[in-house]
Amino acid sequence: MADETPVIEIRNLHKAYGSLEVIKGVDITAPKGTVVSLIGSSGSGKSTILRCANLLEDSQQGDILFKGEPVKWKGSGLSRHPADSGQVLRIRTNLSMVFQQFNLWAHMTILQNVMEAPVTVLGRDRAEVEKAARGYLDKVGIGDKCDVYPAQLSGGQQQRAAIARALCMEPEALLFDEPTSALDPELEQEVVRVIKDLATEGRTMMIVTHDMKMARDVSDHVIFLHQGLIEEEGAPQTLFGAPKSERLQQFLSSTMAA
Repeated sequence: MADETPVIEIRNLHKAYGSLEVIKGVDITAPKGTVVSLIGSSGSGKSTILRCANLLEDSQQGDILFKGEPVKWKGSGLSRHPADSGQVLRIRTNLSMVFQQFNLWAHMTILQNVMEAPVTVLGRDRAEVEKAARGYLDKVGIGDKCDVYPAQLSGGQQQRAAIARALCMEPEALLFDEPTSALDPELEQEVVRVIKDLATEGRTMMIVTHDMKMARDVSDHVIFLHQGLIEEEGAPQTLFGAPKSERLQQFLSSTMAA
């Protein structure tokens, strides 16, 4: 690999809400072209880590690096904030986030939803963006839905539109926050298929998920979080096949049985 610099690197991350510390010193690396999944029970800090990586949340301690470039901070502790708004925008546009609740704009067609950020935030040529957007909607299997509005789509179709929107930013990495948890099981599979396809293309992804089968199938590296700390991590076959920690064994026996 020519460039060994990870796309995302998190070192000794701490995050608190007031006196409640939810992330207690976590190190995560997402090398280029790898899929890192975060698993763990509700409240373990998975989504918070993703939001800190994307600078949607401020962390109180630790370093966040994007392609080797550290986020600049000012202040300390609970008053620590990013120091450079230009840097934040650049990093955020390169780390496209796909949320649990789709977050599509109801008053725009699906095509307009996908085109909006590349045109308005990145200032890219509208005709060029439209061509790319149609291509990404085809890729996720809803190319025929360009002119309809989000309310006319199923949840699975809306989430696939949200993935197309993320891809249209041509990001360095995709961040998925529980992308299937708001969906019925059959609609969930539509979205899992798209994520699997993206993984086989060698896209860099960080995925927070409750879907253990997806985590096992698409990940290069899986991290099990418990109460704001990494309890165990490793290759999916090791983590799912021979978990060492008792907590992970309990977690898997309850989730895999469900």
